[in-house]
Amino acid sequence: MDYAVIMAGGTGKRLWPLSRQKRPKQVLKLLDGKTLLRCCFERLRPIFDIRNIIVLTNAGYADVVREDLSELPFNNVIAEPAVRDTAGAIGLVSTVLSKYDSEATIVILTADQIIEPPEVLQQGIKDALTFINSNPDDMITFGIQPTFASTSLGYIKCGNSRECPKCKNKIYSVDAFREKPDEKTAKKYLDAGQYFWNSGMFVWKAETILTNLAKFLPEATEPLAKIQAAWDSPNQQQTLQDWFIKLPQISIDYAVMEKAERVNAIKLDCRWLDMGSFAALADVISSDESNNIVVAGQSELLDCKNSIIATEDKGHLIAAIGLENIVVAHSPDATLICHIDQIDRLKELLELIKQHTGEKFL
Repeated sequence: MDYAVIMAGGTGKRLWPLSRQKRPKQVLKLLDGKTLLRCCFERLRPIFDIRNIIVLTNAGYADVVREDLSELPFNNVIAEPAVRDTAGAIGLVSTVLSKYDSEATIVILTADQIIEPPEVLQQGIKDALTFINSNPDDMITFGIQPTFASTSLGYIKCGNSRECPKCKNKIYSVDAFREKPDEKTAKKYLDAGQYFWNSGMFVWKAETILTNLAKFLPEATEPLAKIQAAWDSPNQQQTLQDWFIKLPQISIDYAVMEKAERVNAIKLDCRWLDMGSFAALADVISSDESNNIVVAGQSELLDCKNSIIATEDKGHLIAAIGLENIVVAHSPDATLICHIDQIDRLKELLELIKQHTGEKFL
């Protein structure tokens, strides 16, 4: 059977104070009152039965995820008791699904991406499922057709392409994964035409990814076996607590994809954005006549330009005079005011807040 897994574990510190340790960016209602998680879920609904959509998140987010996706069965939200990066998370959901369905095919997506139009991704998923179900030892990743020489994204170098029966997309062989390049290298990648942005989305058989994890990350084998054996037993939660922390903290790219054979790609020619920062709002929300990005129920801006104003509180008025290149982000108990050129220092600011006030405002 085919399953979709939404990875929804990131904190989104670059969107503080809107995103918090117990309220991640995936559940912020910044997109016409919808969350990123809801948008991802709705992209999947035309393809998957709701019972076959699973959300993988941190234990601290499980309640807000269930609140946002209230129609999802309770047990379809799997809570990780610790942060173990994508290799551990994917190993967990794969070992759980394979316990009940040895033929499980899994689509892995992340909750913090914007993909438009959704039909491009939906067709890509359908084609990937068709290919993998006919080639169970292979793995698929989705590459995004680059539109500029990005230095903040990883790349996939692709080789020959081939037709897949009953598929609209071509299947490319993956020659290599490349880390975030410098500007000169990024321009070479763009000009070469063989490189796609690494989307972090995958399709494979549960047994295939577990076989590759056993081969390339053998330290994960015993913890995953213990978790699988105890799943759906009275010892499930305690075993998960005891053994999940023993999984190596490493991404699936480093652990498996850069080493594995039979890795393929489907190219998605679409608008794609990782909503990781306030600056990213400018790519998804139309600016006013003074180039301000405003996400607020009520605002009054006088002689302001090139600024970002954001709050989820529809009843809170943000009023400003003479702002230029400023970020103002309001939440019920904290407000960020920052020059746009200094937004990269947010992590440094959060460390100061933690030193002076502990976890209260994080």
